[in-house]
Amino acid sequence: MAMTSISSATVYADEGGVSYWLPGRFGSLAATPQVPGWSMAEVYYHTSVSAFGNAAAAREIHVGRIPATVNVDLNLHLNAHADLVLLNPTYTFATPVLGGQLAIGVTGLFGRSSANLDGTLTAAIGPLAITRMGSFGDSITSVGDLYPQATLKWNAGVHNFMTYVTGDIPTGAYDSRRLANLGIGHAAIDAGGGYTYFNPQAGHEFSAVAGFTYNFKNQDTQYQNGIDFHLDWGASQFLSKQLFVGLVGYAYQQITDDFGAHPILGGFRSRVFSVGPQIGFLFPVGDMQGYLNLKGYGEFAAENRPAGWNTWLTFSISPMAPTSTVTPTRRVATK
Repeated sequence: MAMTSISSATVYADEGGVSYWLPGRFGSLAATPQVPGWSMAEVYYHTSVSAFGNAAAAREIHVGRIPATVNVDLNLHLNAHADLVLLNPTYTFATPVLGGQLAIGVTGLFGRSSANLDGTLTAAIGPLAITRMGSFGDSITSVGDLYPQATLKWNAGVHNFMTYVTGDIPTGAYDSRRLANLGIGHAAIDAGGGYTYFNPQAGHEFSAVAGFTYNFKNQDTQYQNGIDFHLDWGASQFLSKQLFVGLVGYAYQQITDDFGAHPILGGFRSRVFSVGPQIGFLFPVGDMQGYLNLKGYGEFAAENRPAGWNTWLTFSISPMAPTSTVTPTRRVATK
């Protein structure tokens, strides 16, 4: 199941190393239809990343507001961590829309973000040069932006299809002078589609969801992130009607340049790939269906963004399917 989009401003890409899209939001069973009614997903998300080079320099430039006319030489190291709790209420409609199943929801988050930057900065204006060494850190515990989402899903036997639209309402804690934030300081809209193959008899499952993000300008900094492409995927094998194991992964690639970046950063297009394990378990909760999922990602081939690892622990509850089946026709939040 897919949860609505979220963003942890703990240094990921684009302006100052922060992107709207957080890879890994969609996973196994993303496009399978749900049981109509209300559902609620709660997610604990942890990430730990680090960066050198431009990915670290972007934060110093962003926070320090280094003028474009100043020549700089940056030798920096960035570490960032976040622990977030996300709540995602969703309502799935029983009446078909365009022959598919409509669901709408919104995600809110609360948590802590921290970042530390250390190294050397040398700035030169003409014949004058100034070198600064040291480190500084920042942390914040607060609420993040709001992320509404709508999905349409269709089923044709073992084949399932979906389309979605989501976005960022910049209501969370954000200050352009801070090293760590829980909001991104600008609006964004994201749309895409996905597919799930699920064979209940064999227990085989594979899902992939791709989309594009358009970012609006940050009015505080006059910086506008480029357009981002992302692909989330999950593959699993059901060992029983309740338990499955498998793999998850994602690919993220910025496809247009940022606007408003310091010349030293250029277009600052970012990229990252990731893969990791997952396990999921379905169980009854009274007359509702409960779901637990744990998945982890190890990142590699990062460019202009930090690399590290992140884990998602999801608990969700939703209406029970009218008949017992291997197919979890519900909102399985594999975050």
